[in-house]
Order: sequence, then structure tokens, then C-alpha cells
Amino acid sequence: MSDMNEKLVFDRPESVIDRPTHYCPGCHHGIAHRLIGELMDEMDLGGKTLMTTSIGCSVFLYNYLNADAVEAPHGRAPAVATGVKRARPDHFVFTYQGDGDLASIGMAEIMHAANRGEKISVVFVNNTVYGMTGGQMAPTTMVGQKTTTTPAGRCQTHEGAPIRMTEIIASLGGVAYAARGSLDNVKNIRTAKKYLKKAFEFQTKEIGFGFVELLSGCPTNWKMTALQANERIQNEMIPYFPLGVYKDISDEGGIC
Repeated sequence: MSDMNEKLVFDRPESVIDRPTHYCPGCHHGIAHRLIGELMDEMDLGGKTLMTTSIGCSVFLYNYLNADAVEAPHGRAPAVATGVKRARPDHFVFTYQGDGDLASIGMAEIMHAANRGEKISVVFVNNTVYGMTGGQMAPTTMVGQKTTTTPAGRCQTHEGAPIRMTEIIASLGGVAYAARGSLDNVKNIRTAKKYLKKAFEFQTKEIGFGFVELLSGCPTNWKMTALQANERIQNEMIPYFPLGVYKDISDEGGIC
């Protein structure tokens, strides 16, 4: 009798592959995958999406989304995606990258692809640490944050301040859209999806380069529970990495 009274209100998007996740408990990569999969369905991008991933936890995206993927060398996803998009301009092309990948070894690639205004979309997952390779300090690691390479905590005098990538990307002339969202609670997840959709639309409408940063948790390398990781995003990360839209050329009259 109870089954007859139940109504399915939440299901797996067709673009998300039905398989168990390998990610650590509390990791937010799965949420990011879900949002992208939902948008692929809603925007009818299935069958014409080409993903480019790089080295790091982000590389496993091809296991979870039903789309063709190209794996780039560490940090080189924007350069590879540039070639893919220019070769197949009729396809939707996006990169999916972590902070160690995009903001460190791949800094040159992301900066120049953005400045050129390549018609691709970039999804940047920022969990302030190198997740796959052992929890080392990343360019976005917070001051005072302990990592395997900063056991006493990041020191601004020695290692510099955490890099705010969205603000940097938004300052470049070729960028059409840049925003920062977070995956720590339902409200922020819904807003993050809106940011992703807008960035994707800037590509599908052939307007220009779109960039969305997603603040994410890494409970394993942070040595926290999932709930503690969400609290850290709220209390430490968001004050330093403020959420919001940093550039939207539809509000500015566009770029040539």
C-alpha cells in the first residue's frame, strides 16, 4: 500500500551513468557531476558534448557522464579543449578541472584560453588542496591550512596568499562570463546550477568563454567529517572566496 502512495520526484539524469561512485565520502565532485548531467539533459546537449579533463580527481569524469572525453596532460585541458572546439565547432566543449591542476601547472593555459575568448566552458572545482596526489598545498590553499607540504599551515610570507581565480579570469578581455558558486548546501547548489547554465548558454549561443568556480569539500585530505567540511566552506572559504557573478557581458553590451 505504501508503494502506491509514493511519487518519484528525483531521478538520475540520462546523461549521468548509473554506477557506484569511487569518490571519498563527503566529496562534492558527485554533486558537480550531477549538475552538469542535469544541464546536459535540459539543454539537449547529449550526443554533442565533448569533455576535456586533466590530471587529478577531476580526471574520472568520463566514468560518470555519458559523453565523449579527451584526457589532457596535467593542466593542459584548456589548450586541448581549444583544439577540440576549433576542430568541432558544432559541439559543446567544456573542461572540468581542479585547483591544483588549473591554478598551478595549468595557469598559462587557462589564462591564454580565457584571454583569447575561446568559445568553451570551464568548470573549476576548488577544494583548496591537491586531492589525488596526497593532499599537498595548492595555489588556493588557505593561509594557516595544514597540508602534507605545509604541516604547520600555509604561511603567507613564505608561500603567498591563496589565488582568487574567478576574479583574475573576470579581468581578462576575452571572457564573457565568470562566476563563483559553492556546493556546501542546497541553496548554494541551486545557485551554482544557474551559474553553470549561464556559462553553458554563452557557448551554445556562440557568445564566448564561460568560467564557473565551484567551492568544494575534500574531507579526506582536510581530515574532517563531511559536515565539518561543509562548515569549513561556509566559515572559512566563502569569506575569502566570495560567491557571485564577477562578469557577465550580457549586462555590459558585449565584446567584439
